[in-house]
Amino acid sequence: MTDHQNGRRQAWRRRLRLSSLRVRLAAVFAVVALTAAVSASGIAYWLNRDAVLKRAQDTALNDFRVSLSRNVSTLPLNAACPDLIGLATDVASSGLSYNVVVTDDGQPGCAAGSDPRFTMAQVPHALLTAVTTPRPVGPGNPYAYHLYWQRVDLDGHPYVVGGTRVAPSGPTAFMFKSLDNERADLNTLGWSLAVATLLALIAATLLAQAASATVLRPVRQLADAARRLGEGKLDTRLEVSGTDELSDLVRTFNSTAEALSEQVEELSAREAQSRRFVADMSHELRTPLTAMTAVTDILEDEAESLDPMIEPAVRLVVSETRRLSDLVENLMEVTRFDAGTAKLVADEMDIADLVMSCIDGRAWYDAVEVDAPRGVLAVVDPRRLDVVFANLIGNALKHGGSPVKVTVRQGTGPTGAGEVVVRVSDSGPGIPEDVLPHVFDRFYKADKGRARSEGSGLGLSIAMANAQIHGGTITAGNGEHGAVFTLRLPLRPPAPPQAGGEPIERRPEQ
Repeated sequence: MTDHQNGRRQAWRRRLRLSSLRVRLAAVFAVVALTAAVSASGIAYWLNRDAVLKRAQDTALNDFRVSLSRNVSTLPLNAACPDLIGLATDVASSGLSYNVVVTDDGQPGCAAGSDPRFTMAQVPHALLTAVTTPRPVGPGNPYAYHLYWQRVDLDGHPYVVGGTRVAPSGPTAFMFKSLDNERADLNTLGWSLAVATLLALIAATLLAQAASATVLRPVRQLADAARRLGEGKLDTRLEVSGTDELSDLVRTFNSTAEALSEQVEELSAREAQSRRFVADMSHELRTPLTAMTAVTDILEDEAESLDPMIEPAVRLVVSETRRLSDLVENLMEVTRFDAGTAKLVADEMDIADLVMSCIDGRAWYDAVEVDAPRGVLAVVDPRRLDVVFANLIGNALKHGGSPVKVTVRQGTGPTGAGEVVVRVSDSGPGIPEDVLPHVFDRFYKADKGRARSEGSGLGLSIAMANAQIHGGTITAGNGEHGAVFTLRLPLRPPAPPQAGGEPIERRPEQ
């Protein structure tokens, strides 16, 4: 995958993350706006509903009371059924479009109504009971009978039903006033409030989009700056504008980036000084070590002719001088890796030949079993790969024990490219679990009690560095009979970086 594709994928993922936050902000705005709009619309609807219904029923009841009082005076005593019908018709003719039903105890079978569709059977029982029940007359209640009303639903239509008794021995009249017009007005009001709520919700969503864009723009810029800072661009800074909380966050980021840049520069300077010191020290030690090595070689040749009391000391000096020489060489190699000056002189080689050359050159042939078919070709640096093999096989012989088995196979790496896999296994007790994470650390030794007599602790770390410069890696683990080290190398080394990094040279054809 190219860098452009990676950038597009990261931008798309970042856009998705910001979009999800934008959606959450829009959802919060929408919920708040919807709650407020529904609450306001509901309150407005119920207030208007009560006002409209109260005005309609109060108007009809007052008119019914006045019309009944005006027309009942013309009703004769012991009125017959036609008189009651005439009273109902006269009361209902006031002009407010309500219907009247009149009943009298003296005419129990009379159906006196202004409209035959309305009868006493449609009067609610609770209202009928309240109308016909007298109340005690007193200073606060001069009349025994009062006008009562109740809202009912008749055949799907809303009505307000009112009733009163004229006198203790007079007729009882009930009014049926339709509220269909009021219902239609309230339905229109409800739809208007619903449309207003929808418009408020849409406006809140648009406002949330605008607000989220305003808020998320500096957040996105801050995320991009943090990503660039994580990529090593320590000069990344953001422009500060305003005095709000986001501006304070940007100022904090800039101050943090500045402090981080200063610390990194200081640590880099110290690291460069340390590398320079180790390199200079190693270089200065090579000249006296060369002379000492020459002297120790002579002493070793003459050791058998020396005094038996002196011979052990001479051999100890020879051994320690060689150990010191190896340590200095390892330190110089580590310094080259740290400084990025290690070169890869690559050539296409048969891995089996390199393994056999390493074993034969160190006289390990009798202690190592090799399963390496010929024909596994890879572009590698023979010298550096020899160092890797020597460290892995030598470490297995020293700490694991014979027989040591080396297996070479060609396979396919995680990316689908070809790779060569070299496994070095021994017959020892294996590597303790607490030691496995540290086997490639510099100067790390599993047995601290043998730190004086064993190696420098740099061999496996140098082997790992040589594998990584080839674009490969080494892993350590335990098999069925001992420790297993697995080296994986691509058949072709990685392309040289465009700026910095380790240079790669191709060995000229012979």
